Amino acid sequence: MNLLMAWGGLSIIMKELADKLTQWIKQEVLKAGARGAVIGLSGGIDSACVAALCKKAFPDHVLGVIMPCYSNPQDAEDAKLVAETLAVPYQEINLNEPFDWFVRRFTGQDYDLYSCDLAIANIKPRLRMITLYYLAARHNYLVVGTSNRAELVVGHYTKYGDGGVDLLPIANLVKFQVKELAKELGIPQRIIDKAPSAGLWFGHCDEQEMGITYQDLDHYILTGEASETVKKTIQTLERKRAHKRFMPPMPPEF
Repeated sequence: MNLLMAWGGLSIIMKELADKLTQWIKQEVLKAGARGAVIGLSGGIDSACVAALCKKAFPDHVLGVIMPCYSNPQDAEDAKLVAETLAVPYQEINLNEPFDWFVRRFTGQDYDLYSCDLAIANIKPRLRMITLYYLAARHNYLVVGTSNRAELVVGHYTKYGDGGVDLLPIANLVKFQVKELAKELGIPQRIIDKAPSAGLWFGHCDEQEMGITYQDLDHYILTGEASETVKKTIQTLERKRAHKRFMPPMPPEF
């Protein structure tokens, strides 16, 4: 039986779900001829859950990567807490310098810490993607992504940034399901309670950027029900960001 179809409050047995996801990760990595997993650790709940699953799948072949880039220092501290709690080896690679180079090259100006310019802010996750794939190639690992179902539905990720991965283990879980999984996996409570943020700029908040709460988004995904305002916001995001969910279109042979 599909565990997600059985969801009803706390009726999913999270241990069984964690075991199934762990086995899936292991199978997919080995099927690709790789020997482990690399994960970007943001200090948030999604990456924490994925790191925990990868550690269970490959106890001796998992690497967490903390990649501050003009980020809130607390995020790196939270990422270290996750790595240490889960006994996941990690590297910290500061991306300020390469980010600065691109900003100055493109704009001729220094970076504004509070800028909400997505054309600039999206350089950050794309630099992280480059870093993860470099380390994956060095270790013969796969890059394991951290996007959840709610983010995927509305395209709340950067194309060829945090969307550039090999596997998406929690892609079938909406946000509150991820929280329940986190409890089963032993993720620290302060990480579970933390406000979701992609860290695109200082003070960035996912819900503010999307214009909806994860609670409303989860409910709509699972039931199709929402206020007209929420429904319109979600459907607009889905339509505008649909291109992120598919490979680039190719013409037929003429």
